[in-house]
Order: sequence, then structure tokens, then C-alpha cells
Amino acid sequence: MKVAVVAGEASGDILGAGLIRALRQSNPDLEVRGIGGELMQAEGCHSLYPMERLSVMGLVEVLGRLRELLNIRKQLTQQLTDWQPDVFIGIDAPDFTLNLEGKLRAAGIPTVHYVSPSVWAWRSKRVFKILNTTDLMLTLLPFEARFYEQHNMPVRFVGHPLANMIDLQPDQAEARRQLGISEEEQLIAVMPGSRGGELKYLARPFLDTVRWLLERNPDLRFILPAANQTRFDTLQALLQSEYQDLPVRLHLKESRLVMQASDAILMASGTVTLEAMLLKKPMVVAYKMASLTYRILSRLVKTPYISLPNLLAGEKLVPEVLQNDVRPEILGPLVEKALHDSEQHGPMTQRFHQLHLELRQDADQRAAEAVLQLVTDKQGGA
Repeated sequence: MKVAVVAGEASGDILGAGLIRALRQSNPDLEVRGIGGELMQAEGCHSLYPMERLSVMGLVEVLGRLRELLNIRKQLTQQLTDWQPDVFIGIDAPDFTLNLEGKLRAAGIPTVHYVSPSVWAWRSKRVFKILNTTDLMLTLLPFEARFYEQHNMPVRFVGHPLANMIDLQPDQAEARRQLGISEEEQLIAVMPGSRGGELKYLARPFLDTVRWLLERNPDLRFILPAANQTRFDTLQALLQSEYQDLPVRLHLKESRLVMQASDAILMASGTVTLEAMLLKKPMVVAYKMASLTYRILSRLVKTPYISLPNLLAGEKLVPEVLQNDVRPEILGPLVEKALHDSEQHGPMTQRFHQLHLELRQDADQRAAEAVLQLVTDKQGGA
């Protein structure tokens, strides 16, 4: 069986690796080509281009890379059309993958899109493009599947792989033991994002908030996980040049372990907020981007929330701070409240547990089953 897969960033690489692994269980001779990161490549995906070339943040920022992205997509379309896989799976990155899906579908290749674009939040008319480019939508979240069902789009809610990877009752003491942190310390994880653009806008306000918190409670401990060596070097340079006075521990990778060990988290919006929710951690979610990008998006987005815990719950479980409000005098008190919530283990923790159970569906296996069923149906109808 030949499968083509394209993922555009780290979260897609995780999903792609799990899906490839599940597909290989019933197809030992599976061949996989496309674009993927280290995890997908470790599962046998031959990546035709570096995944990092697709990781671009924001509407304005993508313009500087547009020609390169279009060239990659054009070349990839031809390469995969010539190869004729049994199915193509685009993982997230809808601005790149949906167009690719449409061209491959026109060439007779069944197409799957894994991880719904935020059509329920903004640009809802994209659902009509998806109907024309994609044979099957796989969603991670239940409310997304309901949206597609309303538009008669073939869809399967598969759950979220992270809900199976993370224990229902994470062991904070064990995480602290592995990191060499005592159980008595109050620990705050500081997570300004894994992309360069996120660090540009969030690293300094987050570190300023650390300073604000330390002025009020010098006993607090802070740990900052870096997604990779490049981000580690960037953050280390920033700490050494502008924040030498802050006792922030910089840690390479292992962000989930860091979150598990923490009492509260100050973090950028993104998939990582779902991890924090599954780990049952109080959090403060912030996001900041280029002013022009924000002005455009704020007029287009329809949902009242940006963080996954709030979107899943349909209510404001965790505080969200955006754009010009991302500053220490606003973030600091919210982090202090999150620490208090951590000590109480109250209703929010119980709500996180309920959402965890809802998402715990063995997503890798369910996604693989849906893909294989599509291939069988298409081949049977050929």
C-alpha cells in the first residue's frame, strides 16, 4: 500500500507518526512519501522537502515565503501524481494542503484531511472548498464533526491522540523527580511558543511577567522548555542579554514533562493548551502577533475563545489574554490566581477530567481504520 502524507508543523508530525504506525500494523509493506518531521520520518516516511519550510505563522508573515511555498506545492503535486499513492492525507496546514488535495483528487487519488481547519470559527465558506477537494475529513474534536455533518461532508471524529498518550491522573511527583525539582517548590512553566514568530512577540512579555511575580514572591521557581536547539539558543541569548537577574531554568525539549511537573503554566495559545488541560494544569493563555495580522483576524474570527480548553468546554475555563493586554500587570495576577487554583484542585480540574475522557478515543487507530475504509470503498467502486 502506498500512502502520501503532508504535515506542516510539529503537532502534525505527531499525528502523522501515530497514523503511519497504526496503518503499518495492518500493512507491513506500507510505503509513505510526502513531507514530515523527525517523528514521521522515524516511522518510515520519506520526506521530499523539510517540514520546517511549511511552518509559517500569520497572514502577513507568509507573504515573504509565498513563492517558495507555491513552488514546493507545484513540484509536490507532480511528484505525487506520478507516484499514484492509494490515498493522500493532508494533516492540518489547510492553506497548503487543501489545494494539493484538490489537484490530487482530480488525478484520481482519494484524499483525506486530518485536523479540521477552523471553519467553525472563521472563513466558514471554506467548507465548500473542502467538499470539492476532500473525500473524508478526520476531526480531533467532537464539535468539529457536528459542523461537517450539517454540510453533508463525510467526516469521522477520531478523538485526540494526546488524550490517549497522557494518563488520566498524571504523576506530578514523578515528573519532578525526573527534572530534579523538589515537591515543596511552587513551580511555574513559562511557554512562549515553539515558533520563531511566537517567541518574537511573547518571550519578553512572559519574562517580564516572571520578574513581576518574583518581586511579589521570591520563592517561586520558573522553568522554560525550548522546543528544539534553535529555540533554546534564542532563549538563552535573550536571558543572558536582558534577563540575567531572573532564576529561570531553561530546559531543552520535554515540554510535556515540564508541564506535568508544574503547578501552573503561562503559555502561548495552540495545541499545547490541550496538553496542559489533559495534564489538569491551571493555565493562563496569551497570544500576540503582528498588528496588521491581528486587525485582520479579529474581524474574521467568530468564536469567543482562542484556547482549546475553552472551545471544548463551550465556556471560559481558563483566562485568555490577547495582543496589547499581553503585559505583566495583567498576566501576573492571573498567574497568581492559577497557582491558587492549583492548590485547591477544584471544579476546573474535574471539568478537565471530563473533557479528557471525551477525547480519549484511540485516535491513531480510529483514523487508520477510517483511511483504510476509504481506500477499500474507492477501490471497490473503481
